[in-house]
Amino acid sequence: MRILLLGSGGREHALAWKMKQSPLCKELYIAPGNAGTAECGINIPLPDSDIDGIKEFIRTHNIDMLVVGPEQPLVMGIYNKLREDSSINKDIIIIAPSQEGAKLEGSKNFAKEFMKRHNIPTAAYQTFTADTLKDGYAFLQSLQPPYVLKADGLAAGKGVVICNELHEAQSALTSMLVEGQFGQASNQVVIEQFLTGIELSVFVLTDGQSYVILPSAKDYKRIGEGDTGLNTGGMGAVSPVPFADARFMDKVEQRIIIPTVKGIQKENINYKGFIFFGLMNVSGDPFVIEYNVRLGDPETEVILPRMTNDLVELFVAVGNQTLHAIEINIIDESAATVMLVSGGYPADYEKGKIIYNIETVENSLIFHAGTKRNDTDNLITAGGRVLAITSLGENIVSALTLSNQNAEKIKFENKHYRKDIGKDLMS
Repeated sequence: MRILLLGSGGREHALAWKMKQSPLCKELYIAPGNAGTAECGINIPLPDSDIDGIKEFIRTHNIDMLVVGPEQPLVMGIYNKLREDSSINKDIIIIAPSQEGAKLEGSKNFAKEFMKRHNIPTAAYQTFTADTLKDGYAFLQSLQPPYVLKADGLAAGKGVVICNELHEAQSALTSMLVEGQFGQASNQVVIEQFLTGIELSVFVLTDGQSYVILPSAKDYKRIGEGDTGLNTGGMGAVSPVPFADARFMDKVEQRIIIPTVKGIQKENINYKGFIFFGLMNVSGDPFVIEYNVRLGDPETEVILPRMTNDLVELFVAVGNQTLHAIEINIIDESAATVMLVSGGYPADYEKGKIIYNIETVENSLIFHAGTKRNDTDNLITAGGRVLAITSLGENIVSALTLSNQNAEKIKFENKHYRKDIGKDLMS
């Protein structure tokens, strides 16, 4: 098969690495890719949001399968625009939800209303606009701190504000709705009850009728150790999650996964792709914090190495709606990812720093997130998140030890990484 993968991060390098292992993968193209994906296939200098350019590439290169990594083209409706174009091969397999399905991530309010319609456990909430700002103030007063405010639309993972004081929350609501703190993404703001517990991520792949559950993971968003500082796209992840045992996962499946898939069917939403459940374990009961309509990053870097399945074969089953016939095979080993980031990230940071000693890494996988080659073929930094170091081990401790050892070997100016990934799960 001739496969086109969209995206340029660590998630996409992990997907490319996994798909390249399949005997079904004849040619693999990545748009736009990074220095790591170039080792798995052919990078195409095409933005993943350039839908017209993607259409042209699909036509001229007779692409059989399109796999969409990031959320932006999904929310833009790439699935619909390809299916509605008569010049695109109708048999192409597209691993992506329809634009309506992508609203589960593209609109927090839509997602919350969907959960409400299908009795899926989530935090109590209300949604406000600039015209209902005073009502938002009143709703905040009815809640106990901390206060959770979420921009309705996509905000590059930075649209959630948590405040401990009422006046801070009211000020944040004003900044979001009136001052446009997150642009159009905060034209609406969802205010919800704060849930106390431990977060985790659960992933399924669905063909719209059946589904398979992928390994669970836990990621770490804050830049600083001890979960301090600004939110990032993710500083590391571990899999599996120790408390996500059979009993807990049965609750997740019965209360959340099955109602979600049935809800998608009931509402006639065309959905062939991944569903990411951002969950909170509240005293042993799972609640949905958010939906994403693609794999997470850096979670992808820990879940794919634990799966022995042929990923392209899984995607073919999605396209043929035969996913019910496939069993997911997961190894017993634990996986841990440590993300190396540029100094200053997630605020201002410099690019173009030469990366040294990557060849000295042993017994770990390296997934490139923000890298490229310069004019003299040196590997250089090209983003805030630069490299994901993933290791397998008998348990989380051994996997993390190896990832941290190799993270220390790699050098670039102002390199930063967290040394406490997963340590909260070791007690």
